[in-house]
Amino acid sequence: MNVSTNDLKNGMVLNLPEGLMSVVEFQHVKPGKGGAFVRTKLKNFRTGAVVDKTFRADEKVTKAVIDKRKMQYLYRDGADLVFMDNQTYDQIHVEAQRLGDAVQYLKEGDDAVLPTYEDEVVGVDLPAAVVLQVTATEPGMQGDRVSGARKPATLQTGLVVQVPLFVEQGESVKIDTRSGEYLERA
Repeated sequence: MNVSTNDLKNGMVLNLPEGLMSVVEFQHVKPGKGGAFVRTKLKNFRTGAVVDKTFRADEKVTKAVIDKRKMQYLYRDGADLVFMDNQTYDQIHVEAQRLGDAVQYLKEGDDAVLPTYEDEVVGVDLPAAVVLQVTATEPGMQGDRVSGARKPATLQTGLVVQVPLFVEQGESVKIDTRSGEYLERA
């Protein structure tokens, strides 16, 4: 579906030669001389890279229709992750590399929203924070309570994060999925 660059909105996804791009910001500019143009900031839907791009006013671009489906992560099958559609119970295999770093925040049984474009999964929308169990970390030493001191901890998905010294193996912690940082004990 073609849309005019004059009708762009934040969050709209465009199918450009560079790939699927989500509109982060846009600005209509009407200089004193010459034709009007639209200055945009676009985020690559797959990689997350942000680029600036300028279009002529009223230039036609292809709008991509992204279907977002809530799915449950079932298990890992080799290099693929198997998800089940919560409404149709269909199972799909998604390559782990297609989901990027999000794989480190998913544990079996978790729900995630998978955006699809023309029946191809193009990413994953995670909640702002997830709760994961600590599977390995050094024990905190008695009296070792330096303010703000951290130690590495390996979580059940294999993700390694810096946690406060008081966090022990077997405890659950809340992790920010945007930054990968420890938030609190769960």
